[in-house]
Amino acid sequence: MISMTDIADLLRAQSLFAGLDDPDIAAVAALARRRAWPAGTLLFQRGDAGREMILVTSGRVRLSLLSPEGRELTLRHAEAGSLFGEIAVLDGGPRSADATAAAETEGLVIAKADLDRLMAARPQIAAAVIRFLCGRLRETTEQFETVALYRLEARLARFLLGLARPQVAGADASSVRIDLPLTQSEIAT
Repeated sequence: MISMTDIADLLRAQSLFAGLDDPDIAAVAALARRRAWPAGTLLFQRGDAGREMILVTSGRVRLSLLSPEGRELTLRHAEAGSLFGEIAVLDGGPRSADATAAAETEGLVIAKADLDRLMAARPQIAAAVIRFLCGRLRETTEQFETVALYRLEARLARFLLGLARPQVAGADASSVRIDLPLTQSEIAT
């Protein structure tokens, strides 16, 4: 069983909650509920209402888009320590992608209604959310730039550098091993 201290540590590591003090982190941690999904489970579909966001504690979730012709585009994989589903929770709009458990997955779920009440009571949490959304906008701009302006080789290099970035932080960057739990077809989509 995951402790409140462990939940607080996981939340502290999320850019969404970056810079929050201990009482604010504890308030967010108190909202988290444990849940598990077998491999292959559809957690939500594009267009669904965003009622909760999920912080993966183990396993892997594939976030993807499906075209009317059946072509699938993988946006990213959420692994242990990754938060997803937050955009629809924060803006009240529908889900922007499908989420499928790519492996047996466990996570912490925070309900939209609970987070909304907490942000209204603690404006510093709302300010952290604004900073987070601005960061996401910057990341999206960078992704558009990569897709629109770079050749395949450069796109692949940027993708691999993005995977390496979290592993390099604070480490000797002369040699970094990137564990790729993805197939070639998953990377291609």
